[in-house]
Amino acid sequence: MPIHMITMPKWGLSMEQGQVNGWLKAVGDKVGKGDEVLDVETDKISSGVECAFDGTLRRQIAQEGDTLPIGALLGVVADEATSDADIDAAVEAFQRDFVPLAAELGDAGPQAEKATIGGRTMRYLKIGEGGTPVLLIHGFGGDLNNWLFNHADLAAHRAVWALDLPGHGESGKAVETGSVDELADSVIAFLDDRGIDRAHLVGHSMGGVVAMTVAAQAPERVASLALIASAGLGEEIDREYIDGFVAGNSRNTLKPHLAKLFADPSLVTRQLVEDIVKYKRLEGVQQALQKIAASAFEGGAQRRIYRDRLGTLAPRTLVIWGAEDRVIPAKHAQQLPDGVRVRVFDGKGHMVQMEAASDVNRLLDDFFGS
Repeated sequence: MPIHMITMPKWGLSMEQGQVNGWLKAVGDKVGKGDEVLDVETDKISSGVECAFDGTLRRQIAQEGDTLPIGALLGVVADEATSDADIDAAVEAFQRDFVPLAAELGDAGPQAEKATIGGRTMRYLKIGEGGTPVLLIHGFGGDLNNWLFNHADLAAHRAVWALDLPGHGESGKAVETGSVDELADSVIAFLDDRGIDRAHLVGHSMGGVVAMTVAAQAPERVASLALIASAGLGEEIDREYIDGFVAGNSRNTLKPHLAKLFADPSLVTRQLVEDIVKYKRLEGVQQALQKIAASAFEGGAQRRIYRDRLGTLAPRTLVIWGAEDRVIPAKHAQQLPDGVRVRVFDGKGHMVQMEAASDVNRLLDDFFGS
């Protein structure tokens, strides 16, 4: 059996290094493809590093607390028959030849861009080429970084786009009514401006109801719908989360609400909270979020429901949820119309595309290609 190296992954375009929080497997443990072997924290989120090989964990090179660049050696997997001397030699050769990705490639690679579309600035990111494009649409209060664990993996076989909706991220903050229809119109305008005739739409949370509205308004533009912890499939939503997110403007007022996004609240890093605080303090953000929340979630309930029409909105539809979602209940994934594919991940929350990124990416990749 070959000697396999576990290295520091690259999650998102801005990640340059990660800190090892601890090992989840001990030296001598059997490991298989997809097993999480250690926990790494970036400036955005903590997540488990998956093993890509079957074998035995023979070395833990990185230790708890180590901060290492992308591509650095973390551990070694081989079979039990491989000699210690061979593993030592492989480790020595790797470390001798290793060049950090940043030093090797500089700042090359896709970067977010901005365009004026329909009179407003819109930020977007594109990775990959060919195939039927995918458009990733984030949720309430989010931005294109909500897809940092998904964008690159999904782009292996097709062009993948992500955008910041009006009022969000680095797109223009001014909205008129803040309605779902206005947000859907901005997505259609984006597709027009980028010359995208037809796309797979992937919507998370509020982005899901925006995607469904695009499909209702312009069905010829939608190759499929993938809805992740989506709004628009039932009335219930955590009103305290919505109100708390809109009102919060400091670390202390926002962190308790952001913790609801994950099944494991420890995944909410200090940097993630700080990024949200900075966004909330931008001019125009408060007014935009208030308008959007008032329109979409008036009275603490969802106002635009597509549940009964879901099977007719697109040629194919996939619904993904985290069973421990505390923002929009996972029961909204039950008893959907015939033909709608459903997958619920145990032990995951509202940000399931981050918490179970590899599984979600494989599921989406299969869905797009089917």
